Amino acid sequence: MSNINRRQFIKTGVAGIAGLSISSLAIPGCKSGQTAISKTKLGKTGLSISRIGMGTGTIGYNHASNQTRLGLENFVKLAHHGYERGLRFFDMAESYGSHAFVGEALKTLPREKITLCSKIWTHPDGSDKIEPVETTLDRFRKDLGTDYIDILLMHCMMEGNWKESRKYYIDAFLKAKQDGIIKAVGVSCHNWDALSNAVDNPWVDIILARINPFGTHMDGKPEDINALLKRAKDNGKGVIGMKIFGEGKNTSDAERQQSLEYAINTANIHSMTIGLESIAQIDDLVSRVEILL
Repeated sequence: MSNINRRQFIKTGVAGIAGLSISSLAIPGCKSGQTAISKTKLGKTGLSISRIGMGTGTIGYNHASNQTRLGLENFVKLAHHGYERGLRFFDMAESYGSHAFVGEALKTLPREKITLCSKIWTHPDGSDKIEPVETTLDRFRKDLGTDYIDILLMHCMMEGNWKESRKYYIDAFLKAKQDGIIKAVGVSCHNWDALSNAVDNPWVDIILARINPFGTHMDGKPEDINALLKRAKDNGKGVIGMKIFGEGKNTSDAERQQSLEYAINTANIHSMTIGLESIAQIDDLVSRVEILL
């Protein structure tokens, strides 16, 4: 690996995706001779999404992340390079502080070719909400400079009874979807019961789930999680994977190779969000996937 520290790169993440295909010809705007990641249909949601997305929440807390810590100018350069290599999906959240950064990048990128996903932290029955969901979404859209957000998720769901306890958000998300403010709704899961209850829930369009071959920072055994995700796909839901390297816990060469092969050949996911932090990492990602396939 050239130009970057090997361990540092592995920790931030590279991913393969089930059914991943790469073609410079398939990506309008890709520079001549460059390989680029293609898009895929996201279940039966009607959305198409790049098979690898740019995560913006590496070590994300207190409205900041490693991506925002790059600074606005460097983040925009990173986003533009990712776009050229086919990474046209941004995974965001208010807790990452990334909306304004992605919004700045979108000023010089074609909005219609990009998928935006964000998340809202929720509370039981909305009792501790800071503001109504519609107010939050108005702020999100203003920061992003867009009329709509493609995907909105309830963030870090860790309760199996979220269908009952989060009814306020379910109704508010649905209304925003009906109003055209968002296109698809769903859940980011950090708990087995939360995930299993999302798989068959007709309200859920999209599931963001932790998946890797080691079970590291996951919500169950890999084979059990993967079976749930297969059922979700069979139900027409879009499935996006995260934590393929177990939040940097599985970083040896052998573990990395096993993770990539698992994601490409076994994991029941449509796309993967990766927290990339440099142009070199993006280029290495695309070239590694090309070689693996």
